[in-house]
Amino acid sequence: MFEKLAQIEKSYEELTEQISQPEFMSDMSAYAKLMKQHRALGEIVEKYREVKKLQEDLAGAKELANAADDNEMREMAWAEVEQIEAKLPAAEEALKFLLLPKDPNDEKNVILEIRAGTGGDEATLFAAEMLRMYARYAERQGWKMEIMEAADTGVGGIKEAIAMIEGDAVYSKMRYESGVHRVQRVPQTETQGRIHTSAVTVAVLPEAEEVDIQINQNDLRVDTFCSSGPGGQSVNTTYSAVRITHLPTGLVVSMQDEKSQIKNREKAMRVLRARLQEIEEQKQHEALSAERKQMVGSGDRSEKIRTYNFKENRVTDHRIGMTVHQLDLVMEGQLDDFVEALRTHYQTEKLKAETVSA
Repeated sequence: MFEKLAQIEKSYEELTEQISQPEFMSDMSAYAKLMKQHRALGEIVEKYREVKKLQEDLAGAKELANAADDNEMREMAWAEVEQIEAKLPAAEEALKFLLLPKDPNDEKNVILEIRAGTGGDEATLFAAEMLRMYARYAERQGWKMEIMEAADTGVGGIKEAIAMIEGDAVYSKMRYESGVHRVQRVPQTETQGRIHTSAVTVAVLPEAEEVDIQINQNDLRVDTFCSSGPGGQSVNTTYSAVRITHLPTGLVVSMQDEKSQIKNREKAMRVLRARLQEIEEQKQHEALSAERKQMVGSGDRSEKIRTYNFKENRVTDHRIGMTVHQLDLVMEGQLDDFVEALRTHYQTEKLKAETVSA
């Protein structure tokens, strides 16, 4: 492993030299690609150097402890040995995580789909709150989030919404949000104070580039129609809204957010590519697909990955058994604790699988 790490460190130093050359700044596309490689290697190299220093310090402390004539000096050296031995396993484990094969989608932008499940109006209200929660989280991460389509209800909720989130390594952090999110609370319309349970489904799809998914234009049926608001109120009188049907799969994507038919078509194609890529990946990774399908489920209350209990100000992630009593902060987009815990959990599972197969 350390031979591989030494090679990674050498590559990192070569990249550092390259990106400091003025000529690379002239091609921003190539420069951005190099910077992304540099960041990815930098994280590994930083942890590798930390582990190396701990190992060197440990060897030095042990040597001093065994060689020291002075009792006080010997005790201090052994105390340092204990401190380093307590830190080293965690650092080595973190390094192993960084060396795991990366999912090629991790650096991609995502298409976020939120749909109200069982629970009527209360489910649509919670769907709107979840959309806001993810918008706050994206803002905290320095990402850009754009609502591409939202089907509003008359009570302030949403039946479904589609959003694009763009930024650094969005999919790697958002991927574990896919699934059924259950809410337990007393609706404002409930006169007897009874707690209702509703559900919202979330799907996080990595954005597919045109080079990833080739779409035959002959496989598409494109319909245009007038955009309309709630209750059928006309938004404009031009045929700017677009509905694209992918004939081989039957997938349908509608978009009417923009006043321009061209822009609506571009957005619809981005969503269609992401959905088609997901289908393609399901074919290639049937086991992973089955697990994800089971996670997302049908929107039924019993198929849940996370529960939000407003009365107890509690959020529980059922996949890792993690509970926090800060629902108010979570709904403001403070999802980092869950995101990091889930990433660590699935990295650990992946590391176990790699160890078994090795």
